Amino acid sequence: MKASDRAHAVAAGMSTGAALDLRVDDAVVLHDSNRLAVRLLPCDVLARIAPVAHQAGAAFEVEVARRLAETDSPIAELEPRTEPRVYVRDGFAVTLWTYYESVWPGDIAPSEYAQALERLHAGMRQTNVTAPHFTDRVQEAQSLVGTRAHTPELADTDRKLLSETLRSLRRSIGERGAEEQLLHGEPYPGNLLRTKKGLLFVDLETCCRGPVEFDIAHAPEEVSVHYPTANQDVLRECRILMLAMIATWRWDRDDQLPNGRQLGKEWLSEIRASLDHYRPKNAHR
Repeated sequence: MKASDRAHAVAAGMSTGAALDLRVDDAVVLHDSNRLAVRLLPCDVLARIAPVAHQAGAAFEVEVARRLAETDSPIAELEPRTEPRVYVRDGFAVTLWTYYESVWPGDIAPSEYAQALERLHAGMRQTNVTAPHFTDRVQEAQSLVGTRAHTPELADTDRKLLSETLRSLRRSIGERGAEEQLLHGEPYPGNLLRTKKGLLFVDLETCCRGPVEFDIAHAPEEVSVHYPTANQDVLRECRILMLAMIATWRWDRDDQLPNGRQLGKEWLSEIRASLDHYRPKNAHR
């Protein structure tokens, strides 16, 4: 979120909580990217705040969380003292969640990670919710790569690499005909918390439909060993596709991730190394 909007966003989160009879005397910013994550105190509620233009995405996340709460899915829950919906205040969309204190040890064993992801996928198979297809997100990345005005610092050789990788892998994965279901979309380590209730996934706005391998590709490589039903060929392609997507986000002119450009360069190098070892069908033709 833009620095100029941050104070207004925090104020919107605090006033939303107070209007719902939660005691809010202070707020601590926990995370700042496209949305702001703020801990409201002393009521101990997590407020997720975004510009009102993102209201639809926030509403989708609330609906997914509400449905998954009816299953055994390991997810962070909505705040039970308030109505589960999006609150619009002063130009911001605010959603309220249970705050979970992280507990140590912080390291998560690959087997634990895989078990949590399998439980999440099992719960998602029981959940009937309309969600975008994972290829829609690939298309968003392709659009960024193809629009020089939105990715002005991306070198021509790197632009060609990303464009061809996104195009060829999107097609190749689709041609494999893998079974598809509801997915988290970005279950990387930053979206998995160790809490007193166990491992919990957060940030459900990225949920989409696709093969489970697309989700597994976001986890550390060691995790896939403990997910025995994963198709290794699909997973290899999904890993490279995922790298191409996240590398693309880092070259977006509006990207605000600290050290984003450096990460983009590192991931481009990883893509080249991965493609040298694994050339999917029709890649780079």
